Amino acid sequence: MGQYLLKLPKMGESVAEATVTKWLKDIGDAIAIDEPIVEIATDKVDTDVTSEVEGVLLEKRFSENETVQVGEVLLVIETAGEEHPEEESQVTQNPTIEENQPLDLPNPTTETPEEIPQAVEQELTHQLEKTETIVAPQVFSNGTRFYSPLVRNIAKEEGISQVELDRISGTGKDQRVTKNDVLNYIKSRGGAPENNDRSPSPSKASKPISVNTSDSFRELTRMEKLISEHMSSSLKTAAHVQSFIEADVTDLWNWRSKVKDSFEARAQEKLTFTPLFMTAVIKALRDFPELNSSLQEDKIQFKQQINLGMATALPDGNLIVPVIKNADHLNLVGLAKAVNDLSQRARKNQLQPDEIQGGTYTITNIGNFGSIMGTPIINQPQVGILAIGAIRKMPAVIETAEGDFIGIRRKVILTHSYDHRIINGATGGLFVQKVTEYLENWDEHLPF
Repeated sequence: MGQYLLKLPKMGESVAEATVTKWLKDIGDAIAIDEPIVEIATDKVDTDVTSEVEGVLLEKRFSENETVQVGEVLLVIETAGEEHPEEESQVTQNPTIEENQPLDLPNPTTETPEEIPQAVEQELTHQLEKTETIVAPQVFSNGTRFYSPLVRNIAKEEGISQVELDRISGTGKDQRVTKNDVLNYIKSRGGAPENNDRSPSPSKASKPISVNTSDSFRELTRMEKLISEHMSSSLKTAAHVQSFIEADVTDLWNWRSKVKDSFEARAQEKLTFTPLFMTAVIKALRDFPELNSSLQEDKIQFKQQINLGMATALPDGNLIVPVIKNADHLNLVGLAKAVNDLSQRARKNQLQPDEIQGGTYTITNIGNFGSIMGTPIINQPQVGILAIGAIRKMPAVIETAEGDFIGIRRKVILTHSYDHRIINGATGGLFVQKVTEYLENWDEHLPF
């Protein structure tokens, strides 16, 4: 008999650890090749760990809610072959997400049924980078330090404030705070919560909630907790401000209607509105590189790559933000292929952690759900996000050499949310104005 050491592999550029969320097998259970053994969660995505060998589960090195570092042995499998104590196993990435059609149709009342996503809640938020919502006191990453789900759970249960947590010296990778660091801190302070900011305890300050006997409750899902914390953190981090503009996309609409069949015949891909809007955004980002940046303490980091995230609603009302890397290097066919590929693989739970991180700017199509406009929250650490409303037929004044007249035009409202700490109103407004110019002056001879 041999032993196979299944280690946690590198799961993304910035992923250094994962938390065991649920064991699917018990010690002594038979395990087949490619069979899921344990569910883990990173700060980016959930994943099933599957086996590459056949055998029996001999040992679990970690319990549920414990954090595993990349490269550590997660479990031991007894095999019928020779022992492989030093062989590094691989984990099949199978994020537990299911995505609807991403951002394809600004006007659900006029597009074809196959392009319309299923009904989902209208809450398009952005890239998930945290894991667990902390209620009282709230504990989150302060922008320079990351805290694992286990560390934040302990902090929540022990009443450790954000100020206290930020003061704890980390002994983990890159000086991260580990479970032992938090436990040692609790012992050193005698287990009593410390209130450094002298603010009233949330449990004391908050009033009792009136509950009707007919009310029902359910626990927040993990993804709902991720969204809650990430959005709250973004609002506390960035100075949000919005600019709104109405774009006349009649020519764009007519061009797509004229070429979509020939486009699909040539490229073997459907031409939705998503890559068309992306094309305009990419051009505008080249004109305004400040919007393709992030704020690192007192420095602005200008990103060389344009990595477009597309906020996408899931059937359960949650969301995911796949990222098209180096989007500025793709033509219209390449963008269409990337959008459709990410959409299809997301629905099949085949997205990899790297494919939902590294975005430099995000677009979100709230028009898919009938909204004519909205004020999206910035996806940290980015500095801007563009919301695309529903394309509607609108009466408009049309100016001609013979005079003005009223005509029917297709219009859409674009909302640009940006970080006012480094993006002023002029830059933020001119950016979305430039996007509008590219949409309104669509080149009818644009090559595929």
